[in-house]
Amino acid sequence: MRKLKNTIHKILNWEYWPMNVVYFPIYFYWIFLSLKAKSLGFFNASNPKIKNGGFAMESKKEIYDLIPKQYYPETLLFNNNEKLETILKEIDNSNIKFPFIIKPDIGLQGLRVEKIHSKKELTAYLKNANHDFLIQEFSEFPLEIGLFYYRMPNETKGKITGIVYKDFLIVKGNGTNTIQELIIQNPRFALQLDALKERFGEKLNEILPKDKNLNLVPFGNHVRGSKFTDVSHWINDKLTETFNNICLQIPDFYFGRLDIMFKSREDLEKGENFSIIELNGAGSEPTHMYDPKHSIFFAWKEIIKHYNILYKISTYNYKKGHPYLSIKQCKIMIKESKNLKYSLKLIS
Repeated sequence: MRKLKNTIHKILNWEYWPMNVVYFPIYFYWIFLSLKAKSLGFFNASNPKIKNGGFAMESKKEIYDLIPKQYYPETLLFNNNEKLETILKEIDNSNIKFPFIIKPDIGLQGLRVEKIHSKKELTAYLKNANHDFLIQEFSEFPLEIGLFYYRMPNETKGKITGIVYKDFLIVKGNGTNTIQELIIQNPRFALQLDALKERFGEKLNEILPKDKNLNLVPFGNHVRGSKFTDVSHWINDKLTETFNNICLQIPDFYFGRLDIMFKSREDLEKGENFSIIELNGAGSEPTHMYDPKHSIFFAWKEIIKHYNILYKISTYNYKKGHPYLSIKQCKIMIKESKNLKYSLKLIS
């Protein structure tokens, strides 16, 4: 019965439709833009200092290295075959403490991103780590947004085109129901039950005390149960000026989404008490479109709007000498991305 309810919920809410279904009409528009640019890989020129413009297979650590250090949590890069003792030693020599975030250096869809609370959990994660990974200081700021920004390369003032607020997968206890029962009561959370069982095991059978909150996925990821709410009405001159000044400090960054942890909306506008936990480039989605109140037609409109911006930035940079990807390079990128997704899903 639960699986049937989940299936019906997915069918009735387009945000859960397979990516190929959502993007099918958009592929034709992408081909149109590619014909205009005379290249399927025109996106490569959008953010010249990021591999593939940030469309796919880019290193997160290389992107962090472009951002001034005061704007993101301390982050360490490790090879997949690094010894536990070496990792723990480097952590001890940094400002990173348990708990921390661990994630693939080259990743997608939040796969294999976890909050690690102990040496035991780290050891368990490393047993299945067949990829280079990052260990990142856990941000204590309680709120998270995704902020979409772009700037034409010949201009000094960019624009914010959308902001999404991310509600984490948090259950609230009533003193009667188990954690699993609380999860099942929410259709959005119920879709994550199998993954949560693997993560938490028997803990889900515990009764959560009345009014106690439990954050089961402490980062905003739509694929892993977060609810996305469009708060683009937050956009104003002050916020735009603040993040334009920040993005101007990131070399050759013209198009993408910043995922930001922060303390309050007021502090965010002033550029205080926030942390950029990820910066995504040409492959970024305007994730405010995933607000349940928006229709699939709104989503298509937003995707096309942002692809147009991507096209304009890329073709401008191309004229300035930044290359597109060849068809061969595009094929390699797509193949590597598919293999990565399969590999990460296999061990998630």
